[in-house]
Amino acid sequence: MPPRPTGNVLIVGAGPTGLLLAGDLAAAGIGCTVLERRPRETENLTRAFAVHARTLELLDARGVADELVATGERLGGLRLLGAAALNLSRLPGRFPYVLVTPQYETERVLRARALEAGAEIVNGAEVTALRQDAEGVDVDVRMADGSTATRRASYVVGADGVRSTVRRELGLPFPGRAVVRSVMLADVRLDEAPAEVITAGTSGDAFALIAPFGDGWYRVIAWDRRHQAADSEPAGLAEVRDVARRALGSDHGMRDARWTSRFHSDERQVPRYRVGRAFLAGDAAHVHSPAGGQGMNTGMQDAANLGWKLAAELHGWAPSWLLDSYHEERYPVGRQVLRGSGALLRFAMVEQPWLRRARAAAIWTAAHVRPVARRMAGAVSGIDIAYPAPRGAHRLTGMRAPDVPVAGAPGRLYRLLGDGRFVLVVAANDPAVTYLATKRWAGRVHCALAGGATRTTALVRPDGYIAWACDETAPDRRAAAIREALAHWCGRPADRPAHDRERPTRPV
Repeated sequence: MPPRPTGNVLIVGAGPTGLLLAGDLAAAGIGCTVLERRPRETENLTRAFAVHARTLELLDARGVADELVATGERLGGLRLLGAAALNLSRLPGRFPYVLVTPQYETERVLRARALEAGAEIVNGAEVTALRQDAEGVDVDVRMADGSTATRRASYVVGADGVRSTVRRELGLPFPGRAVVRSVMLADVRLDEAPAEVITAGTSGDAFALIAPFGDGWYRVIAWDRRHQAADSEPAGLAEVRDVARRALGSDHGMRDARWTSRFHSDERQVPRYRVGRAFLAGDAAHVHSPAGGQGMNTGMQDAANLGWKLAAELHGWAPSWLLDSYHEERYPVGRQVLRGSGALLRFAMVEQPWLRRARAAAIWTAAHVRPVARRMAGAVSGIDIAYPAPRGAHRLTGMRAPDVPVAGAPGRLYRLLGDGRFVLVVAANDPAVTYLATKRWAGRVHCALAGGATRTTALVRPDGYIAWACDETAPDRRAAAIREALAHWCGRPADRPAHDRERPTRPV
């Protein structure tokens, strides 16, 4: 049995990022509370519609992907500007598509999982201040009825969005700039459903996108270069329809707008994801253009990276460097997404005729030249995200682990990742290796026999990335290498003397 945890975590924000993190911590036996300023669940509050393949894999490991997939539409390709499409059907894994489903469905599934695992979710709780010391964090909270309280935790995670109170209280800057202004949103009904599940187009100075909620309502995003208004100026249905007709050739009979708004899109990233006992994740740490549908996915992947590391620390076995690796791994990913989504947005907004001709050629290349298409699909889907590997490491180190078959129940790797442990995938049965994983690092590592022919032994992290791998076949040398990898990643073995608290500090 793993040691009893020695602390708890406060999560600020009950969006997809905070809810996934809460579920992971609670499933690992860590006490956690989510504080959400919204007084209740708001079912039609949706900013995102796309759940990409890598995010679906992470949800699959948590046992909720199939439920979420049932709520939406699967797209095996993403329509680029014009007639060309980016083919996602060749992506590896169980999810060779992008799932189109409103954000509130993602939140519903993640909320149910978090509550079932034992997390506490408090709505109508607005964080107003934060203080930390060497032992923990104090968070001041104002409730919807006006009452106030102070909660204390071992760690706090700000998943509270672009206007993050946690980020403000940490005194962190949020450098960047607005990249597009006067973007209109409208939730409408349509007389004529578009031929595509997601319809997007641009023509001249107009851009429009239509995505379904799945219940007869549609979200429209529209932008007009000729009319740049302040966020406070109302966005009327007539203006949205006009832009859609110019960009798409039809407004599809838009009517009965239940909600409209106008906003601007920023590119910003906080310089540090960790300050002492406080962490930032999701839009609190990085915000970028909606191009490519990356925002919600990147935040959920932040949570998947951080959750098991916090759990390891609170269970008392984390190596000394582990919590700092959250920033080291996720900051570059956030920067890459920010740059990529910004480039896509600028690509769609080019004005000069020669640039539009160049754009058409680039779109054709992305859709028809297979190596280019594969790289683009891997980047957009998140499948190609990898973390830095130390010099001399195995070629697989830091890469996404494929959902390989394993002998016995449950039959595949990602089902073993569901309880937040590492998985040591071995090429052949070896009692010495099994002893290391199941006895000396008991409660931290599963040991699984690869279901196919391979000579590679791999240690897979709880977030589905390969921590370490080797192709050694000599039993003694392989066991020694595994022992070193387990000590580096999974801390001091359970059966070493209690006074031996040496922690590895260099990569293996």
